Amino acid sequence: MCGIVGFTGKAQVAPILLDGLAKLEYRGYDSAGIAVEDAAGKIEIVKAKGRLRVLSEMTDGGTTVPGTCGIGHTRWATHGEPSVVNAHPHYSRDHKIAVVHNGIIENYQELKDRLAARGYEFVSQTDTEVVAQMVDYYYCGESAGNALDAITRMMMHVRGSYALGILFADQPGVVYAVRKDSPLIVGRAEQGNLIASDVPALLKYTRTVYYIDNQEIVRMTPDEIEFYNIDKERIEKTPSTIEWDAEAAEKGGYEHFMMKEIHEQPAAVRDTLSPRIKDGRIELSEISLDEETIRSVRRLYIIGCGSAYHVGVAARYVFESLARLPVEVDVASEFRYRNPVLEENSLAIIISQSGETADSLAALRECHARGVPTLGIVNVVGSSIAREADAVLYTWAGPEIAVATTKAYSTQLAAIYLLATEFGRVRGTLDEEQYARLVEELEALPGKIEKTLSDKERIQWFASKYAAAKDAFFIGRGLDYAVALEGSLKFKEISYIHSEAFAAGEMKHGPISLVEKGTLVVGVLTQPDLYEKTISNMVEAKSRGAFLMGLTTYGNYNIEDTAGFTVYVPRTDPHFATSLSVIPLQLLAYYVSCAKGLDVDKPRNLAKSVTVE
Repeated sequence: MCGIVGFTGKAQVAPILLDGLAKLEYRGYDSAGIAVEDAAGKIEIVKAKGRLRVLSEMTDGGTTVPGTCGIGHTRWATHGEPSVVNAHPHYSRDHKIAVVHNGIIENYQELKDRLAARGYEFVSQTDTEVVAQMVDYYYCGESAGNALDAITRMMMHVRGSYALGILFADQPGVVYAVRKDSPLIVGRAEQGNLIASDVPALLKYTRTVYYIDNQEIVRMTPDEIEFYNIDKERIEKTPSTIEWDAEAAEKGGYEHFMMKEIHEQPAAVRDTLSPRIKDGRIELSEISLDEETIRSVRRLYIIGCGSAYHVGVAARYVFESLARLPVEVDVASEFRYRNPVLEENSLAIIISQSGETADSLAALRECHARGVPTLGIVNVVGSSIAREADAVLYTWAGPEIAVATTKAYSTQLAAIYLLATEFGRVRGTLDEEQYARLVEELEALPGKIEKTLSDKERIQWFASKYAAAKDAFFIGRGLDYAVALEGSLKFKEISYIHSEAFAAGEMKHGPISLVEKGTLVVGVLTQPDLYEKTISNMVEAKSRGAFLMGLTTYGNYNIEDTAGFTVYVPRTDPHFATSLSVIPLQLLAYYVSCAKGLDVDKPRNLAKSVTVE
């Protein structure tokens, strides 16, 4: 959520800020603003409510705000309604300091009261303005004009998560940046130096980046980047190179990023699987889990939020079946607060696309505090979870821009399949013949995903008929229930139609009372042992007036006797069927959203990376 961009260098900064913020629109926002410092040190702030184009029009693409040093921000409202006043950047009381902020200051009210008692006045409802005023308080007082000292003093008094970009009017050409639990990276380019919340904002200018760790501070000038810890000690950083280029973050001829990313799934899954399968064997030496350690694991804890949690639900079925390991799956935001009892010789798997998800990162740290080793499954190299986990398995999905995840979900599933299959071999629950067959099926998955995509026109036709639906239910059993959860989430988050997912056998224990004439019920039936049971649950809904959509594998054509519309996917091993059945559900959600004329890539109230609790 929210986006930060900063630049200092030789070029005019406002167009660079607007361009960078445009690359971060996928993160979700409701207002935007820029602060530009001219050669005399005056900081000019321009802010607008709504989409970034409003800000761009106000500034004629940035040309009306001259200067070569500045910071920009897209805000997703937390404290205070979406408005120009609450938009970032925020000034200090005398307009000598400007601040942009991602995250939440948990003790902002306490700090605000203390500052108010010292004569400070506040114009916004935000927690961020407290940061600007606190830095001013120390800069004009105990720190005596030492910016680094003022920033570190502020850091010692605020609680919460933050990524900050800070300008000082009496330091022309200098940008300060600070990070704690919210993502922020630094880029070195030919025309100057940059900060940003995520890689896409930098790719037009550089692929050389530095990852900032918690409680570290950056001081940037046009020619130099300095890194400090909270004790104001200079530290050295090693640059990293971003392998994917700017073209990967563009639409490539598709109308929306989401459709582009749906179609990138065969390649993304192949990129995640192929380097780890060699000569019919799974090679996972990168995660530093030797066979003795794998055999000693007694329980898995799988933790994630949203779609990553749904991957965890699928993982539970796959791990317990293939590796005969007991698995607990937790919503990350609840994990710490249930005071979990964690077993010895267990392993926690933390799943996150961004690697910065606040609740998942907190759960990882809780596992560390309790002595449980952690494995991160993430897409972003160098992200917080990647750095803090004991081991990391990267999903090579490339940049995912649309808020509604597609290829990140699919590559997370692929990573889980690799782990579960290899765990099964090592633990002796899979014999060599079973193992070889599963590896062969994994290698065939990308091609089968590609074949599944070829049926999109029929799904588009069906979606146009049901774009006016008011309710939808997604049902399934076993792994089909796991994918029903994801299908329902996709449907509701971009179509704004009320949608729920249920284990099919639970419908008659209450939810079926909500079914009425015309209610859309999507039944997922890819698990052979559960096919007939789910059919009977679909019939129960049909007898109450529901319209049934069936989703099953080729060959199960008798479903057409029950369902009014059916989509078929290729056959694969049932453990891996989720990778195929999710594709039509993604397409259904996409086409319904398009039929309703909605903003597919940036659904209301949602953010791509949730970096606050």
